[in-house]
Amino acid sequence: MAFQDLGSSARVFISSVLSGTVSRLEITEAPFFWIDNIRQIGSGYTHQPNAAALVVGPTGMVYDVAQDTLYVASTGDNAIYGIPGAAGRDSDGGRGRLIYEDAAHLKGPLGLVLAPNGNLITTNGDAVNANAGFPSEMIEFSTKGKFVYQLPVDSSGEGGAFGLALTQIGSDWQLAAVDDITNTLKVWNVKKD
Repeated sequence: MAFQDLGSSARVFISSVLSGTVSRLEITEAPFFWIDNIRQIGSGYTHQPNAAALVVGPTGMVYDVAQDTLYVASTGDNAIYGIPGAAGRDSDGGRGRLIYEDAAHLKGPLGLVLAPNGNLITTNGDAVNANAGFPSEMIEFSTKGKFVYQLPVDSSGEGGAFGLALTQIGSDWQLAAVDDITNTLKVWNVKKD
C-alpha cells in the first residue's frame, strides 16, 4: 500500500497478490471517511503460489508526487515497474514502464521506498531468484535502472528482509527494515548527501 496525504482527503494505492493488480482509491473525510472512487490502474503482474512466500505478486509500492509515478515492486516478476500518471489515470496502465530488472541483485523485491536522493530502495525477500551468498538484502538503484548499493538486513539466512520505511528526522533520515529471521526492526541513521 502507498498513499498521498491531501489534507482532508487521501489517494491510496493498493496491490493484490491474488489478482496481480494495482488500484487507486480516492478517500474523503467529510463528514465520515468515504471512498469516492476506485480505479484499477495496473495489471499483468505475475501472481502465483510460492513455496517460500506462500504467494507472490505486486507487493511494495511508493508514490513519487514530483514525477506522478507509482513504483511497484513485483516480487513474482523480480522487477520494479513505474506506472506514470498514477494520480489521475483513468485507464489500466498494465505493468507500467520497467524501471529495474537485475538478476544479479534482485531476489524477489518486497518493500519499496523513495530515497531523498531520488533513488529507490527495495528489500529482497529471496522468494524468487534466491542466492544463499547474498541473502536478505536491501538494494538501492536509480529510477533510470542503475544499480547503486546493496546492504544485508540479516546475512544469517534467506527470507529475512521484508518491510521497509524511511522517515526524515531534522535534516537527516532513518531507514528501517523488518528482519523476519529475528522478528526485529533494524534502523539505520542516514545523512542526506
